[in-house]
Amino acid sequence: QVQLVESGGGLVQPGGSLRLSCAASGSIWSINVMGWYRQAPGKQRELVADISSTGRANYADSEKGQFSISRDNAKNMVYLQMNSLKPEDTAVYYCKLSWAERQYWGQGTQVTVSS
Repeated sequence: QVQLVESGGGLVQPGGSLRLSCAASGSIWSINVMGWYRQAPGKQRELVADISSTGRANYADSEKGQFSISRDNAKNMVYLQMNSLKPEDTAVYYCKLSWAERQYWGQGTQVTVSS
């Protein structure tokens, strides 16, 4: 019933920027957390940033100052603005929605940082 769809990934040169979007649909509890995770080949999935429905944001230390997360509660959307991208940021980025004991994942969108 709950579906998450990411978009905005692609190929970008080092130092460039991308803005990822995630649209959630279905029966969603209004008090929730939406976030972005990423997974590179051979690596475990890791938190990039998340944000609660009240606007409290949390970032991975490595991305503070370069990435910015925001959300639109009315549209059930979450965004990730990524600046100063580095090759190390290359990964599949996944959107996550969670509340209570429930968690939902999107299909992922590929971000490749390369010259």
